Amino acid sequence: MPDPRVITDVDALKALAHPLRQRMLAHLQLHGAATSAMLAERLGVDRGAASYHLRQLHRYGFIADEPERHGRRRFWRYVPQDLRLPPRQDDEELNLAADEVLRLWHERGQRAMEYFDAHRDEFGEFAHAATGSFGAAVLTPDELRQFAEEYIALLNRWQRDPADAPPGARHVTALFYMFPTPEEGA
Repeated sequence: MPDPRVITDVDALKALAHPLRQRMLAHLQLHGAATSAMLAERLGVDRGAASYHLRQLHRYGFIADEPERHGRRRFWRYVPQDLRLPPRQDDEELNLAADEVLRLWHERGQRAMEYFDAHRDEFGEFAHAATGSFGAAVLTPDELRQFAEEYIALLNRWQRDPADAPPGARHVTALFYMFPTPEEGA
């Protein structure tokens, strides 16, 4: 996995902050490469709009063209990255765009978790292998950063393209949030 990519370009953040683009990224992550026509049909959007949004994601390096699969159709694939949102800045536009990306990521994780909880019996062995955990630690800011980096490094070690997965493997979502506990939330 390449080094972390902290997205400090406000235009790149805005490209990520679009709900349809997030859905496209999720589809490419889960199912592998696809054409704009395939994504348009799957996501129920216009082919021209799908093509435009894919080009925007490509412009900022979130997806890549798959030249070996070209023929007459253009396939796009998700570019595995360790994407990070920037720390708060003096730039309000940057903060708003980062906040929107984070909100979309939270919503995606929440929807995935709620779906799994409601359909747990349909997941067979994966339902038994899945785990939930709630914990807390007393850390300094430096320790919190170190903990997060170690967690992300572990997760990144297990990243692979869906096309390279062994039989029976499926995409697994990991939700990870670490933040100071508010006194009223303790």
